[in-house]
Amino acid sequence: MKQKQLIVILGAGESGVGAAILAQKQGFSVFVSDSGTIADAYKTQLQERGIDFEEGTHSEETIVQATEIIKSPGIPEKAAIIKTIRKAGIPIISELEFAARYTRAKLICITGSNGKTTTTMLTYYILQNAGLNVGLGGNVGKSFALQVAEEQFDYYVLEISSFQLDDMYQFKADVAILLNITPDHLDRYEYKFQNYIDSKMRLLQNMTTHDTVIFCADDEVLAKEMKKYHTPAQVLSYTVHNDHKKQGFLENKTIHIQATKTLTINTRDMQLQGTHNYGNSMAAAIAAQTINIKSDIIRESLQTFASVEHRLEKLPFTVRGVEYINDSKATNVNSTWYALESMGENVIWIAGGTDKGNEYESLYELAEQKVKALICLGVDNAKLIANFGERVPIITEAKSMQEAVEKAYEIAQSGDTVLLSPACASFDLFKNYIDRGIQFKNCVRNL
Repeated sequence: MKQKQLIVILGAGESGVGAAILAQKQGFSVFVSDSGTIADAYKTQLQERGIDFEEGTHSEETIVQATEIIKSPGIPEKAAIIKTIRKAGIPIISELEFAARYTRAKLICITGSNGKTTTTMLTYYILQNAGLNVGLGGNVGKSFALQVAEEQFDYYVLEISSFQLDDMYQFKADVAILLNITPDHLDRYEYKFQNYIDSKMRLLQNMTTHDTVIFCADDEVLAKEMKKYHTPAQVLSYTVHNDHKKQGFLENKTIHIQATKTLTINTRDMQLQGTHNYGNSMAAAIAAQTINIKSDIIRESLQTFASVEHRLEKLPFTVRGVEYINDSKATNVNSTWYALESMGENVIWIAGGTDKGNEYESLYELAEQKVKALICLGVDNAKLIANFGERVPIITEAKSMQEAVEKAYEIAQSGDTVLLSPACASFDLFKNYIDRGIQFKNCVRNL
């Protein structure tokens, strides 16, 4: 009897457990290894299916027996276990790469340094409103692999990070959306911006004449890279300026979409506001047109879709006349630039966390114009203090969210805005950006 091929999954989070379930369904022998503690909910899923796993360690002697390794995107190349696997010559792929082998659904894939989640959720919302049988996955929603194993969707809308793209080789998008590329995660890319750019552009690999690429023409990096990538796919673009040659453009506070037919919507009628969100909306609308969704459904969706949680999320109440905004998902400098750019004056800005090689120069002018106080929330705030100490009237530190919110409450006066927009990853004090955002909201409610 032929022995089953062994698939080893590193990391037992959402993507890893989903990949394990799909691999088992496809007839592989499966072993899941997590160097940390596996959450009870995921452990239960593995136990119920009789899938072998370990936690708190990586058993090299078992792992190197694998035919193929599926790696959590959070595990860096410099990890000792990855070096061992590379030395053994075993292929390492992502959950998305693995799952895509087992579905014929159309894949609408979105990447970018900023705006990924908003654009992904909006695109998914439009497809749902059109009555399509659609799943949501990648960096949001349920594991793509789990859905392929247990659902029968005709479309998937996938938010894809650079970390996931690094381990994708045969994967092909039917519609690829590139929003922007700004410096981020440089600690994972040898502090070389071009390495990060190259990772993002992997979304275009394997595309054919039947596929579509949609990109933001306003992004200088993307505009330059698109000239280098001679993709056979149809290439469409959008701009927040008045350029009628683009498939999406902005004129007189009206968005124009013309990928397949003409569609207009006044920005005043949209829930999503801000120039960056107009671009995100154009990207989603163009994608919807390429799969023949009717104009009235696209327009209604743009009018009714609200912002996603933890991204410029205005809390539905004020405290002593002070507004509080949760932008915990702003884990890089460019995201925080968008947040500050959309604010009025008198901002109490809560920032800080795990620095990813940040350069803060682009925030200097906005900080000088709009920020009356900066509360540095992190284990090591030296870099923030060095950059903004002479640019912001009040600067102070906090070692917990409760302390940060209490300090903001003491400083803020009626008419001010307290903005949590960290520009950094969350892992020094929080589980993730969601935990950070939830703590912020809870602390504000308790004032």
